[in-house]
Amino acid sequence: MKIDIVTLFPAMFSGPFEESILRRAQDKSLVEINIHNLRKWTKDKHRTVDGRPYGGGKGMVMMIQPIFDALESLKSKIKNKKSKVILFDPKGKVFNQSKARQLSKLDHLILICGHYEGVDARVDKLVDEKISIGDYVLTGGELPAMVIAETVTRLIPGVLEEEATKKESFSREMRKEYPQYTRPENYRGLKVPKILVSGNHKKIEKWREENSE
Repeated sequence: MKIDIVTLFPAMFSGPFEESILRRAQDKSLVEINIHNLRKWTKDKHRTVDGRPYGGGKGMVMMIQPIFDALESLKSKIKNKKSKVILFDPKGKVFNQSKARQLSKLDHLILICGHYEGVDARVDKLVDEKISIGDYVLTGGELPAMVIAETVTRLIPGVLEEEATKKESFSREMRKEYPQYTRPENYRGLKVPKILVSGNHKKIEKWREENSE
């Protein structure tokens, strides 16, 4: 999979994408993540990306021109691939594990990180979907882009063992994973449930099923 992220703050991604699962997935060439500075597609010497809203109001709105040109450039490099353009917007559909599974089956994602007071509404016509990661306010779309990249990448075949993504929270409709424990068996009076150290795998599986929310 290829993930292109369009942002005004590319430096924000330098840490999260260089560690753990995302790093290993890139090293194995299972995912290619490219960070693009939106200012690359501006037309003036000041590299302007925002303007005052028509009709008045506080704050600045991201302009359509740089985003339009960015998408045109990135899409021109797509050949016969299942691709989707996503804009992060608080009015979008709330992201969940089911959506992550859908996106993981694509070949290419273009993620647009909004900022300021929002994005020129004409951009809606350029994207396939608007997504929110929750009912709260963030400064921009950079953190949502990291969340999407993480959740989608770990579902790509070969990134993790298949069993690891089958039996985890939200792998089934409205279910959360059973409690997990490790050594020591007894720590200052806090004990692991006896069933888990019984060696009876049938009973353990039943316990896990009963303790999945």
